[in-house]
Amino acid sequence: MSGLLDPAAPPRRCAAGTDCAPLHYDLGVLAPPPAPDWVALTDQPLPVDAATTWAATPGAGAVVTFCGVVRDHSEGRPGVTGLTYEAYESEALRRLGEVATDTRRRWPVVERLALLHRTGDLERSDTSVVVVASAPHRPEAFEAARFAIDTLKETVPIWKREHWADGSDWAECAHDVRAVGAESANR
Repeated sequence: MSGLLDPAAPPRRCAAGTDCAPLHYDLGVLAPPPAPDWVALTDQPLPVDAATTWAATPGAGAVVTFCGVVRDHSEGRPGVTGLTYEAYESEALRRLGEVATDTRRRWPVVERLALLHRTGDLERSDTSVVVVASAPHRPEAFEAARFAIDTLKETVPIWKREHWADGSDWAECAHDVRAVGAESANR
């Protein structure tokens, strides 16, 4: 299912069969949208170069790209060989859209913003999440990107299972998912 949606379009049917608000996103197939926000959840490799190129506009003097990748260890777990990401898709997409909206509210000068996350099985060094923010100047681009990744991690219902030689289990750094716009206890 792919859907770059018109914000003026009527509510659509989500995968779970419930009505949900229109968002600018692609589910599964990743191609840059004509809109200033690119929000996606996919089991396909993330298009880091395409997102960075898409974010570069004539008015943007700075493009900040953050990539989260699968590493070979986790707190108390050496030898991690891979991760499996699972998501409550309709809610995750809604929350990603809210993160984009909240980021733009705080940094209205942001030209383009991409929030892309993988699901499924990933190996070491695979990119699991990409945040790209462009703005006229670097301070706003860095601040917006940092806020977006931190807020995404705290608010979007995406979970990871770590795999290592002797087994697998859900990540130990799990936390309750807070509402977008509610301040984090860590800030």
